[in-house]
Amino acid sequence: MSNQYEIAILGGGPGGYVAAIRAAQLGFKTVVIDKDKLGGICLNWGCIPTKSLLRNAEIYDNIKNHSADFGIKVTGLDFDFNRIIARSRDISDRITKNVEMLVKKNKVDRFKGFGKLVSANEIEVFDESEKKVNSITSDKIIIATGARPRALPSIPVDRKNIITSTEAMILPEQPKELIIIGAGAIGIEFAYFYSVLGTKVTILEMMDSILPIEDREVSDTLAKIMKKKGIDILTKAIVEKAEVKNNKVYITYKVNGESKELSADKVLSAIGVTGNIEGFGLEELGVEIFKNHIKVNKSTYETNVKGIYAIGDVIGPPWLAHVASHEGIHCIEKIKGLNSPDIDYNNIPGCTYCQPQVASIGLTESKAREAGYDLKIGKFPFMASGKAFAVGERDGFVKLIFDAKYGEILGAHIIGPEATELIAEIGIAKSLEATGESIFRTIHAHPTLSESIMEAAAAAYGEAIHI
Repeated sequence: MSNQYEIAILGGGPGGYVAAIRAAQLGFKTVVIDKDKLGGICLNWGCIPTKSLLRNAEIYDNIKNHSADFGIKVTGLDFDFNRIIARSRDISDRITKNVEMLVKKNKVDRFKGFGKLVSANEIEVFDESEKKVNSITSDKIIIATGARPRALPSIPVDRKNIITSTEAMILPEQPKELIIIGAGAIGIEFAYFYSVLGTKVTILEMMDSILPIEDREVSDTLAKIMKKKGIDILTKAIVEKAEVKNNKVYITYKVNGESKELSADKVLSAIGVTGNIEGFGLEELGVEIFKNHIKVNKSTYETNVKGIYAIGDVIGPPWLAHVASHEGIHCIEKIKGLNSPDIDYNNIPGCTYCQPQVASIGLTESKAREAGYDLKIGKFPFMASGKAFAVGERDGFVKLIFDAKYGEILGAHIIGPEATELIAEIGIAKSLEATGESIFRTIHAHPTLSESIMEAAAAAYGEAIHI
């Protein structure tokens, strides 16, 4: 059986299925191929199910530690760990089914199986037994195969004792002790989740701060809060080896040249991801690879092989679902010949969904200074926010960074309540080339958390009212 398409997409994650729907909207005969449920890692094993787990932890934490502040009396508080996990899986299943319906609604063909490129316009599809079940030809092929957790020989993941984020979402029993290697967003989110439920959590990070890509003030503030919650944080810690002995994991790590050892029931390896580039014909076709990711033209997303494109995590950082989706849309629109502006990679929001939340966009203070900017910096603490006071979430601050010469917004860094929602205002402002003055002269509703953005902008110009 042979099928002819105009657009064939290999991979049905947030990049692949979004690109497929946009292609169909623009009139392309489109097919998406994936061996699993649509939605990719994000909807099945990442963004959505982890937010479910984190919400459980947040509610439990609020009831346990803050209910008395609101005059609410609670006795006999407990939780069902397996039900928490089951809720997360149920939400993931519902979301992925909705995606399947969206794809069908938009008349995108859907083939389930493992796709392998045999030429620049042909894909063979294989089932789980590696039997060829279909052959597809297409004018254009888009690779959206995503990424997977990065592995190191010194940390041999067995998915039982030494686990990845996937296993961390579906453990049959809550561990008493958990060591997390890596303090990026994934590591920090799981540290928050498990520590709130009572697991003793230790974080090992080789850099000198947690969330090392964030502004240093934000990282240091979060570290202090997490330590108060009982989480041990060890920075500048280089893991030398991980060994399983008698169903326990022993970690040898080095700090300042001195070797030390820790042990725990489980170890979560959260040291980053690498592109899924193996096994589907890239090498045979001569598709250029750089640092375990597919190299593309960031304007069109075409590879060095004409007619083959790539989007999302498989082309490298930033490894974010919302970036993959926009790359997918942009790639399709370029193929269609639309005059779509290139994606501004300096205006990508990054979010960490622990409590307090962390969100940022643009340059950190240190990066802005390295770039030679003369800066105006405004900060506003949630401690001074009436709305934050009312809802009982006063940790953190808004920090805005402006170019002193022209007033351009260079970066925004938020740690505090609903930070991941608040950051969108700055994304819009940056895209519209707003200035600091235009932000603080825009009337923000009172009482809201978003007033803190207005106040931070005003603070940069010496005009803040409430600090």
